[in-house]
Amino acid sequence: RDWVTNVRDTHYVLGSVLGPHPFPRLVRDFQRVIGVEARRQILEAEGRLPDLCLACVGGGSNAIGLFHAFLDDDSVRLVGVEAGGDSRELGRHAARFHGGSPGVLHGTRSWLLQDEAGQVAGTHSVSAGLDYPSVGPEHAWLHDIGRASYDSVTDEETLRGFRTLCRTEGILPALESSHAVAWILREGKNLPADALVVLNLSGRGDKDIHHASAEMARRGWDS
Repeated sequence: RDWVTNVRDTHYVLGSVLGPHPFPRLVRDFQRVIGVEARRQILEAEGRLPDLCLACVGGGSNAIGLFHAFLDDDSVRLVGVEAGGDSRELGRHAARFHGGSPGVLHGTRSWLLQDEAGQVAGTHSVSAGLDYPSVGPEHAWLHDIGRASYDSVTDEETLRGFRTLCRTEGILPALESSHAVAWILREGKNLPADALVVLNLSGRGDKDIHHASAEMARRGWDS
């Protein structure tokens, strides 16, 4: 509100691949080290490129950081996972590509959750980091040209992904990244047995442990 009230001397710099040019490109270029290192390391470890690169997508900085190094590799499938929330009803999810339409927010023209009057819709996600109502414009472009695909998982699937990774690998993922974990648990059965997958765990779950425990308790699950 301060930004739009004091436009002469205030600028809103988002910490994601959002906002007016050049901010999406700046953040993308800082984040691209993720993909550069992942590409080099997977070639060293496996001798070939992955079949699939997978990441959660809120604004989309961690995902574009991973995807960018593989954009010219047509054999590498790119999948971004949005927050499906607890319902397909507008206001109960943050899946811009599965309920949004082109619009403008914070200086970015992209896919946007909005009502029939063009007003920005509310969002919901078990993860606070994925509940932005729009998405980075480079993701919109990758979606529109078909280079990357975007899917969503529900809050419940996300919590199961969080719990599964904790129990099987001893890794405490952020709830944001747990969306990608949930997707591979759900969709992995459709991949070849020898599929090589790079999944971007973009943050630690220390910040989420109390929230995740409360959400699981509310569902009657053992945490």
